[in-house]
Amino acid sequence: MPVTDPIHGIDADLRLIQRRKRPKSDFRAAAGLLACVQINAVSAADTGLLNRQQAQQISSPSTNGTTLPPSTGTRLSLSQVYSDLYVLGPGDGLQLSFLDPAARDVGGSFTILPDGTSSLPLLGSVQLTGLTIGQASRWLTSLYGKQLNRPQLYLTLINPRPVKVSVLGEVERPGLYPMASFSTPISAIQLAGGITVNSDIRKVILRRQAGPDGMQKQTTLDISQVMLQGNQLQNPILFDGDTLIVSRTTEVVPAEIREIGFSNLAPSSISVSIIGEVKSPGSISLPANTPLVEAIFRAGGPSRWRANINNVELVRFNRDGRATRQRFSYKDTSDLSLKNPPLRNGDTIIVRSSLYGKVLDAFTDLAVPLGAASSAANLYNTFYYFRWNNNNN
Repeated sequence: MPVTDPIHGIDADLRLIQRRKRPKSDFRAAAGLLACVQINAVSAADTGLLNRQQAQQISSPSTNGTTLPPSTGTRLSLSQVYSDLYVLGPGDGLQLSFLDPAARDVGGSFTILPDGTSSLPLLGSVQLTGLTIGQASRWLTSLYGKQLNRPQLYLTLINPRPVKVSVLGEVERPGLYPMASFSTPISAIQLAGGITVNSDIRKVILRRQAGPDGMQKQTTLDISQVMLQGNQLQNPILFDGDTLIVSRTTEVVPAEIREIGFSNLAPSSISVSIIGEVKSPGSISLPANTPLVEAIFRAGGPSRWRANINNVELVRFNRDGRATRQRFSYKDTSDLSLKNPPLRNGDTIIVRSSLYGKVLDAFTDLAVPLGAASSAANLYNTFYYFRWNNNNN
């Protein structure tokens, strides 16, 4: 049985009814179909799937019930993002119920197959992918109108499919992540390992598909308002196929970074290696966004006389494999700044030696071989003395 096309199906049914020359029955069928469309639109608005404006301007199924941007990458306001409707796709579980008691056996639960279709009683294979709940209800009502006297129905989403979201930019592990339904940008960033020290959470770009032709729309979220002020409007529900891009910044905002460091948006801990002239060199675990000075302090602090506190080197490996080296001074401060940067997982801190330490190391390097040679000479003399003494006796 051929797959029923939902794009032009409703309009074709209306034209067919209008062209017939049976005035009473045909006008009644057309009036019933239009009334069913209005009933489904109002019920969708009542359940929160459509707002009043969207219920009044019902568009074709290809527009997903919203006004699409004219071109790819069109910027939208946050209110427009919240007006987006859930779009059906493969894996969604639906429940079909009829108002007519005689047709209740026709309804039931079903799942959208990977090809975007569903096998329904009396209809066969029907394409539902790309439609909203309201559009799918109107489309099925028009199809069942050819088979039933009272085709009024309810279509309910009972098992939403998992979503796949791309998380890119300044996160620890960028990539494509499968997530549970109704996930948010914050949960997506957490799943990607949290933000990096160079991230600008005030500029998180959300990109969303705007139609089957590949067009996209985007908006900018300020996640800092969620973490600092509890503004959940900046944390909308993610749809399947969404893309999150955490922007990069070269500026450090001390208060904001510190608040995020104690939140669950950043990694809970990082591993840093501290070597050179410190009292307890080695690899240590630190809280996320720990400043450089605090990390040296946790390693016991610089060794007295031996450490050059004006020559502290921070070695950081980038994602492309290149290493960057920066020099800092050890000063007794805990404020985050360009002179006391927050550390990243995998960083290495090298506290260089002072002149006194270098001279002492050079003397030690010379003294050890001389001491070994002196010990060998003393051992030889002792052995020769005992041998000479035995021979004389």
